[in-house]
Amino acid sequence: MSPEGKTLLNIIILGFGFMFMFTAFQTCGNVEQTVIKNFNSTDFHGSGYTSMAIIYGVFSASNLIAPSVVAVIGPQLSMFISGLVYSGYIAVFIYPLTWSFYTASVVVGIAAAVLWTAQGNLLTINSTDDTIGRNSGIFWALLQFSLFFGNLYIYFAWHGKVHISDRDRRTVFISLTVISLVGSFLFFLIRSPEPEATPSEASESLLQAESADIQSTAPTPPGVRSPALEAFKKALQLCFTKEMMLLSISIAYTGLELTFYSGVYGTCIGAMTRFGDDAKGLIGLSGIFIGIGEILGGGFFGMLNKRNRFGRNPVVLLGLVTHYLAFYLIFLNIASDAPIAPEEGTQLQAFITPSVQVALLCSFLLGLGDSCFNTQLLSIVGFMFPEDSAPAFAIFKFIQSISAAVAFFYSNYLLLQWQLLIMVITGFFGTLNFFLAERLAVSIRRDSDYDSI
Repeated sequence: MSPEGKTLLNIIILGFGFMFMFTAFQTCGNVEQTVIKNFNSTDFHGSGYTSMAIIYGVFSASNLIAPSVVAVIGPQLSMFISGLVYSGYIAVFIYPLTWSFYTASVVVGIAAAVLWTAQGNLLTINSTDDTIGRNSGIFWALLQFSLFFGNLYIYFAWHGKVHISDRDRRTVFISLTVISLVGSFLFFLIRSPEPEATPSEASESLLQAESADIQSTAPTPPGVRSPALEAFKKALQLCFTKEMMLLSISIAYTGLELTFYSGVYGTCIGAMTRFGDDAKGLIGLSGIFIGIGEILGGGFFGMLNKRNRFGRNPVVLLGLVTHYLAFYLIFLNIASDAPIAPEEGTQLQAFITPSVQVALLCSFLLGLGDSCFNTQLLSIVGFMFPEDSAPAFAIFKFIQSISAAVAFFYSNYLLLQWQLLIMVITGFFGTLNFFLAERLAVSIRRDSDYDSI
């Protein structure tokens, strides 16, 4: 197989591994607040919103050390171990205990930082400037199939059920745990990319490998920094670069809307008593439509990459317009207290008669807009920092996860309209800053290509 074919296969395997893992985890996040409200135990006092806030809070802090972990044990093993931790978090819901629930939330936050840093590293080392956009789109589309399969299962399992029984909960989460484990083991199929070499280059590589083997048996000389320390130092340096600071608001926006579509919106739909007895089942159907939007967006923008002469800006602008339309329709269709409604749901009505069709259209628009932002952010970060991909993606996830943690925290208290307003403002300024970052990235690369002539 050619080197390009091998790297493309690696991207596809990476996407399938994440698809299985996040079929389990994203489905878990989508339904956990509803499951907890229906859990028959006076000893359990957990909150799905609080758990996700802990996960993303720890996630954000752990991103500063994640490049060091990836540098020491490698991206492949990093993803496998992280996947096992994700499976453990999902398994907690088979029989939830307050202490194990929140302990698992802390541990999976650490694992998430390592997982996504390793993913960004593997995506970059298996891509070139010409293929980074395509590969980002392929990975994103495969990843978002997770929203389709997991939520399809939830829809059929919970269709017509007003209350989620303990048996229903155990059946769902045992299945999700097994699916997550399958994804973790798929990472072992990824192989290191090997560029084609001429005979002279091959001989030189062999000599270098023999030299490295000899040096690896000797202790690290005094004063020489370890790869872990260098990765940590590089991550801190990248935090304050002009490029990353420009992208920070765009990345923060993806964290806010991630919280909304992955946890809050499904809870809102399930709380709408005016949707009838099918409200709980509609949580799964909403997730399916989010996934369809993600898949279509990721696949289309990945294929568009080589033919797009206008850069990344039009795609990001499309994402903003799509999200604004979704937010407006949600504001009209969903009751204001739906995010924080009690187990029996909300009796309030928004500005129009609640419509299931409008609710599902908004789910699709949320997914499509999210794919616009994330595929272009993955592409531009890999494009701007090809030599420092692990620390760059660690900073990406640091910013995204800390904003998601804040959003999950305020989701416990804020009415729907205030959550939408926060996203509207952040999305506007994030899009403007992305335009500036794209202009800067193209200018730097043009100057670099000119200097190399």
